[in-house]
Amino acid sequence: MKGIIVLKCGGSTMQQLPDRFFTNISALQKNGYQPIIVHGGGPAIQEMLNRLQIKSEFVDGLRKTSKQAMDVVEMVLTGKINNDIANRVNRTGLQAIGICGTDANLLTAKPKDFERYGYVGEVTNVNVTFLKKIINSGVVPVIAPVAISEDGERYNINADTAAGAVAKAMQAEQLIFVTDVPGIMNNDRLLKCVTDEEIEQMITEGTIHGGMIPKVKAAVQCLSEDLQEVLIVDGQQAYPVERKEFAGTIIKKSVGVV
Repeated sequence: MKGIIVLKCGGSTMQQLPDRFFTNISALQKNGYQPIIVHGGGPAIQEMLNRLQIKSEFVDGLRKTSKQAMDVVEMVLTGKINNDIANRVNRTGLQAIGICGTDANLLTAKPKDFERYGYVGEVTNVNVTFLKKIINSGVVPVIAPVAISEDGERYNINADTAAGAVAKAMQAEQLIFVTDVPGIMNNDRLLKCVTDEEIEQMITEGTIHGGMIPKVKAAVQCLSEDLQEVLIVDGQQAYPVERKEFAGTIIKKSVGVV
């Protein structure tokens, strides 16, 4: 058995993902890899919030989440979106199961900064034993990023952050952010490889902004000896089994000068 590959599917890319993307997940498993999917759902959440006339705002690229908005986040993420993705994976012949971060305390969290973000959490623990049981049985977990605190409070977890936490805890071989953009851009030019130091500079300069900030920060935080690079790719290109065919941005750690 080869390594674990965590794929994070962005909410804005969900409807546009081609069937080929899901058949490639099937090909990954047949080639001995163990895929784990973490998904977002921003557009669908916003649509439901608008319909229910619940106000929402973004702070530092994160959705500030009130108690009322938290109910909507959980309903949308764990309902239609989670089921839709699991069903599309199942149609490739694989077995997939939709789960929420609150199931079996899969994702435990604490508030990130309650005054600033409301019910937005940061992951403090991943139930690795539970997740390993699922993937070792040949089932693909599809994870909705809602977490539970030690006192039973639910928290909205940015899907990029959740994917990073899962990849780090599971000692994944690869973490892939599947988005609706080609990768990290600078003046309409695709950056094929960037380091964590370059990312900090681009955030300061404003080259990286908005929703891309939590994405690249999650990528940098989970870089380790086990996970030496993170990939940001366009979902429309579909994920190829051979990495050399990849188009996107690779994020790596800076090499220190000895």
